[in-house]
Amino acid sequence: MKKGLLSIIKAVVLLLVVNILASFFYSRIDLTEDNRYTLSKAALNSVGDFRSPVIIDILLDGNLPPEFIKLKVETRQLLEEFASENKNIKFNFVNPLEGASQIDGVITDLQALGLTPTNVTVEQNGKVSQEIIFPWAMINYNNSTVKVPLLKNKLGATTEERVNNSVQHLEYAFADAFTKLNIKEKKKIAIIKGNGELGDIFMADYLTTIKDYYNIGAITLDSVATNPEKVLEQLKSFDLAIIAKPTEAFTDEEKFILDQYITGGGKSLWLIDQVAMELDSLFNEEGTAMALPRNLNLNDFFFKYGIRLNTDLVNDLYFTQIVLASGEGNSSQYNPVPWYYNPMVFSKNDHPINNNLEAVRFQFTGSLDTLASDYNKQILLSSSPLSKTEGVPKPIQLDIINTPPDKDLYNDGNKILGVLVEGAFKSTFLNRVNPLKLDKIVDQGPENKMIVLPDGDLIRNQVRNGRPLELGYDKWTNNFFGNKEFLINCLNYLLDDTGLINIRNKKVTIPFLDEEKINDQKTKWQLINIGLPLCLTFIFGFLIHTIRKKKYGV
Repeated sequence: MKKGLLSIIKAVVLLLVVNILASFFYSRIDLTEDNRYTLSKAALNSVGDFRSPVIIDILLDGNLPPEFIKLKVETRQLLEEFASENKNIKFNFVNPLEGASQIDGVITDLQALGLTPTNVTVEQNGKVSQEIIFPWAMINYNNSTVKVPLLKNKLGATTEERVNNSVQHLEYAFADAFTKLNIKEKKKIAIIKGNGELGDIFMADYLTTIKDYYNIGAITLDSVATNPEKVLEQLKSFDLAIIAKPTEAFTDEEKFILDQYITGGGKSLWLIDQVAMELDSLFNEEGTAMALPRNLNLNDFFFKYGIRLNTDLVNDLYFTQIVLASGEGNSSQYNPVPWYYNPMVFSKNDHPINNNLEAVRFQFTGSLDTLASDYNKQILLSSSPLSKTEGVPKPIQLDIINTPPDKDLYNDGNKILGVLVEGAFKSTFLNRVNPLKLDKIVDQGPENKMIVLPDGDLIRNQVRNGRPLELGYDKWTNNFFGNKEFLINCLNYLLDDTGLINIRNKKVTIPFLDEEKINDQKTKWQLINIGLPLCLTFIFGFLIHTIRKKKYGV
C-alpha cells in the first residue's frame, strides 16, 4: 500500500516538474517532409517588430467544402507559427455572411473593399448547394489594414492543385502583409516620362498597388538636353526606374543618363514594344492594319547587357481571347474568339518571380534573344512550344479568326518573353565617345539587376467609364490573368533586401485521398476498419480468459 502511494506521489511530482520546465522552455518540432510549418528567416523577421496587438480576421468559416476546410486548417497552423514568434499576433475565423439580414448588401460591401468572392459547390446529406465564400484575411495593426488573398487560382488547375497552390502561397502572402505594416522607410520608384510612355490612367491599378510598398515619383527625360546633371541627380534619388511602353526614340543623351543611373546601382524594369500595333487599329471597315517596326534607338543599349529585342510578333496557339460584336443595334452579340497574337503564357516555376503564377497575358508581343555577355541571365517567361514569330512590316487582319491555323508551321516555339539580367554592370558607353559631359562618369558599377520584357501592355490596365480596372482583368471576357502579380514580383525581387521574395520558392505538397481508389476499395477498408478491431478484441479476450483460467483455475 505504501509502495503504491509512493509511486503515485513520485508520478505527480514528476508531472509537476515537467509542466514547470515546459513553461520556461518552449519548442515546436516540424515532422513534415517539406518543412511546411518551419517559417523562413525572412518570414520570422516580418513579425519581429510588432509591439502592439495585430488582429487577423480570416473570412473562412461556416459551411465549407473539403478543399476549403484543408485551406482553413493550413491557415490556422501557419498563423499559430507566427503567433508563437510574436505573442501580439491574434487571429480568429469568421463567416462574414453568418447572421446577415441583407446578404446581398454585405457581399456588395465586401466587394467594394476589394474582396473577391468565390462560388463553390457544397454537398451535404445528399443535397448540393452553391455557397459564396470570401477566401481572404484582413490584418489590422494600429490604424492600418492589409488584405491577404488565401485562395490561389491557376487556369486549368484541379481541386488538389488549387489547394496546393494556395497553401504554398500562404507563408509569402502573410509575411508580405506583415512587412507592409512594418515598413518605416519606403524605397522610391521613378516612372520615366518624356518618350511617349503609357499614361498614368493605364498604369493606375499597378501604381496604386505598389504604393503600399514604395514611394512613387515621375522623372521626365525632356530636360536632359538642357540640364543633364540635374536629371541624373534626381534619378539617383530613386532606387528603381520603370520604363513602360515608350513610343518615341531615346536620344543618345537620354540613354547615357539612364546608363549612368543603372551603372551607378539603380535597378530598372523595362517594358518595350519594338512593333507598333494595337488591337483598336483593326476596328475599321477593312478590318486590317499594318504592324510596323518601332525605332526606339535602344538596340545598342541592350546589346551590351546580352539582350536583343527582336522586331517581330509572336503568334501562339496558346492564346487569350478577344471579343467581337456581330449583328446590329439591340440584336448585337459579343462573342469571344481566338486571337493568336495575344499569347497566354504559363510559367515554368523555376524562379521566385514566376513561381506559382496564374497565366500571364501578352498582347502583340515581340520576342527576345539572349547573347553572350559577362552577366547572368534568367529567362522568366517564354511562349508555348506551339508558337512562332512573324517579321514586320506585316498586315494584320481580323478575319484570321476564320482561318484554322496550320499547326505544322508552329514548330519553333519557346520564344523568350522576359529575362532577368544580374551582375556588376559596365557602362554601355564604355570605350565610346560619351554624348555629353558629366562631373562624374561611372564605367563599372556594383552588383545590380534589371528585367526586360518585350511587351509594354503587360502593365496596362483596362478602363471602364473613365475608371481604371484591376490589372490582369479583361472586361470583355471576364477573365483574370497573372500580370499584376508577376510585375509585383519583378519589383519585389529587384528591390528586396530581406529575402522575402525567396519564400515563393518553398514547395508544399498536401496529401489527398485517391477518389478512384476510395470508390474501388470502399468495402474492403470498411471491413478492415470495423471488422478487424472486433476480431482482435474477441481474440485477445479469449486469450486472456484462457490464461486466467489456467493460472487461477477460474
